Amino acid sequence: PLLTDAPLQELEDLQAKLPPYLRNLFSHDADVLVWHALLLPEKPPYNLKAFHLRISFPEDYPLKPPTVTFTTKIYHPNVGHNGEVCLPIISKENWKPYTKTCQVLEALSVLVNTPDMTQPIRLELADLLMQDPELFHREAREFTLKYGADRPS
Repeated sequence: PLLTDAPLQELEDLQAKLPPYLRNLFSHDADVLVWHALLLPEKPPYNLKAFHLRISFPEDYPLKPPTVTFTTKIYHPNVGHNGEVCLPIISKENWKPYTKTCQVLEALSVLVNTPDMTQPIRLELADLLMQDPELFHREAREFTLKYGADRPS
């Protein structure tokens, strides 16, 4: 059994007032511990497309943080090859049980638009972004156009 019905309550609250950078937020009825959403970044090159996310809640949420995974490939220093994200707000050291998922998704949106060079997962992309931002953005743009999901109108 879940500690709380927090995931369901938060899902309903967020669905009622979806921020502009999110679409298609849902969970399968059988499993409210896994949410799916479409992230719409605001800044180039990521704003050309959208990215599917999976938000997974542990059974002892909110004592432990959710994990956020990109299920759409993204060329980004803070997102690993398997879609894992380095997001300080949901790290074990920083997690606070009163943090809401909307805050986590807000932090994710900021991170995608503004890569955090202090905590990259993909060092080679962080290095490229610092040494040759033009090349990084060109490659990120091509990658985004190739793998990104279509943005809803």
